[in-house]
Amino acid sequence: MIEKILLADSGTGRSEDMLNALLAIPSIQRAMVTVLHVVPPQTSSDSMTEKWEEGGKTLATAVQSLKIDQSHVSAMLREGDPKDQVLKAADEVNADLIIMGSRGLKRLVSILENSVSQYVFQLSSRPMLLVKDDIFVRSINRIAVAVDKSESSKQALKMALFLARDIKGGQVTLIHIDSNPKGAEKVGAEAERDPAFADAIAQAKQAGVAYKAVVTAGKAGEAICRVADETKADLLILGSPDRRPSIAKGLPDLDRLLGTSLSDYVRVYANCPVLLTRTLG
Repeated sequence: MIEKILLADSGTGRSEDMLNALLAIPSIQRAMVTVLHVVPPQTSSDSMTEKWEEGGKTLATAVQSLKIDQSHVSAMLREGDPKDQVLKAADEVNADLIIMGSRGLKRLVSILENSVSQYVFQLSSRPMLLVKDDIFVRSINRIAVAVDKSESSKQALKMALFLARDIKGGQVTLIHIDSNPKGAEKVGAEAERDPAFADAIAQAKQAGVAYKAVVTAGKAGEAICRVADETKADLLILGSPDRRPSIAKGLPDLDRLLGTSLSDYVRVYANCPVLLTRTLG
């Protein structure tokens, strides 16, 4: 399911730590990893030479820090706008997963400050794992996943079970948001009886993955982040439809960027890394 990973490394943040946490999972250790570092364009040949030398050192440090067979790693040093180069590199290597750092900027601020992760998230059709710069990356043991009847949710569950089945002592927390805003939170056997979990629980049992079910109420983004905190999730997985505009695939969809996107809320406010799976939408 994850055979090719693109790590967009800026030389700062927690993206390398996140990849190493993933690489501790047996099914991920076989993946081929491409580490990308992008050097911004320069106005003179001297400054360009200097930036390429700095970029090469950053790239070498990143590659050496990875806890993986070095024959499974390739390095890619590019010049240009990081947003465009990440998208281009992901297509070139046909990445099954993009890992990027994120400053956790809110939607409007991320647009105004030209956020790389927001731009790539908006225009990529590939799963993305976003790691905020200010969080601590833990070993992956507890995975939280939002569950509903959508195709994007099914993809998120599939990813969660794929990762958790190889984690010794791992557990998946299934989160469902009750449509009744005043509904009481339910956990354990009471939550498991909720019809929303029937298929997810059957799949978890078939995969041999330990699970916990939680039904909660409130605004979806806030509720999901709250449960992830309460269950001490090391990774939160959320289904997100392909958000690329249908008319102009090369331009950000500002209406959706400025709207009330669940995935936008969670990527900003979750206190753990967030893996956004993709379905065509």
